Amino acid sequence: MIICLNNKCNLNKEEFRKYQEELSSINTNHEIILCPTHLNISEMNLETVKLGAQNVSSFSGGPHTGEVSADMLKSYQVQYCIIGHSERRENNKETLEDINEKMKHLINSGISPVLCVGETEGERKEILTLAKVEQEIESAFRGVSSDLDHKVVIAYEPIWSIGTGNLPTVEEISKIINFIKDRKPNCKLLYGGSVNEENVEELLQVENLDGFLLGGLSLKPDKLKQLIDKI
Repeated sequence: MIICLNNKCNLNKEEFRKYQEELSSINTNHEIILCPTHLNISEMNLETVKLGAQNVSSFSGGPHTGEVSADMLKSYQVQYCIIGHSERRENNKETLEDINEKMKHLINSGISPVLCVGETEGERKEILTLAKVEQEIESAFRGVSSDLDHKVVIAYEPIWSIGTGNLPTVEEISKIINFIKDRKPNCKLLYGGSVNEENVEELLQVENLDGFLLGGLSLKPDKLKQLIDKI
């Protein structure tokens, strides 16, 4: 399975070095993708872990202060990059068009996008989950050849579940994962949102699931090891 670790805005340089030492003690045949902050990308030295990024510019380069392009990430051997995370959609006002541009730049640079999709609590109550997920997928893939779908990972993260400890039922997650699989059968599919070492066995019952996107748990190597052992 794929275990994608999103460190978010955590771990300074020294903390990240210590964190890597702790991660190095985890032995597994599963595919581990580590997405540190941009500043810690150059500090990555784990040979058994694949390198990811948490964000990329919607521009290919040029006069865009503070941006990091897909080609720049590629020059640091980044293999994966998260796009469309709900925190960036909300806090950074990223649009569907921005995410589509990021998708195309990453694929053109040989980096696999990890596209996050998911609904708010209000959208869930109004039974708009499938419509929201479909809209986010269709807009992100606009202008991308279906022949390249296998390069993309899609992570379903219900926004209301992230960091709350509240999860959809296995049946609810299966319904949405299968909905995505019907539309993008060649994409790998992850689930994210309050995944931990205690509930992972239940989540493994979800059909067509290829792995997990972990936020808070990614910062706790001891609990991460427990989760991987259960997988």
